[in-house]
Amino acid sequence: MAEKVVVKAQTRDSRGKNDSRRLRRDGMIPVSVYGGGKDNMAVTVALSDLAAILRSESGQNTVFEIDVEGNGKHDVMFADRQIDPLKGRMIHADLVRVAKGQKFEMVVPIILVGKAVGMSTEGASLNQILRELKIFAEPSKAPEVIEVDCSALDVNGSLTVADLPSKDFEVSAAPDTVIATITVSKRVATPTPAGETPAAG
Repeated sequence: MAEKVVVKAQTRDSRGKNDSRRLRRDGMIPVSVYGGGKDNMAVTVALSDLAAILRSESGQNTVFEIDVEGNGKHDVMFADRQIDPLKGRMIHADLVRVAKGQKFEMVVPIILVGKAVGMSTEGASLNQILRELKIFAEPSKAPEVIEVDCSALDVNGSLTVADLPSKDFEVSAAPDTVIATITVSKRVATPTPAGETPAAG
């Protein structure tokens, strides 16, 4: 099991716009921490620390530890974040405390594995309709990705949410929600007028 990431934080007293701008100039961002039956906290965290977590394989579903100076350590995960629309940079984050056995809503990418039998047909095309899935699970049991075997998928067939492997999570999508299909594109020849010879090439 990978070592849990620990992020240092400091309590934030002032909460005005000028203070927030000063924090961002210093490479810090304001963060709200709540949940877990404890009081809400306003803290500051280095933007680089949170950005590194979001770039990891588990991304926004990562459970990490926030060590608040004078307030102890808390297991948390991302609940929401605000992005500057012009700079594309995170300017605020909401973190929720994680308790053992507690389930959260997460979004997990879907990856197709295997070679679909239908792809041996000339002109066949594999179309992945659903690329991520919203699940409800304990963070410790949530997969980083959901792999779906498409080996048995044939032309005009489809993979659905009902075909997902056995799992330790719940899904909000209906069982018949289509994940992938195989279609065949056929060229339609343009008819040649009577008396004309088809052009070469």
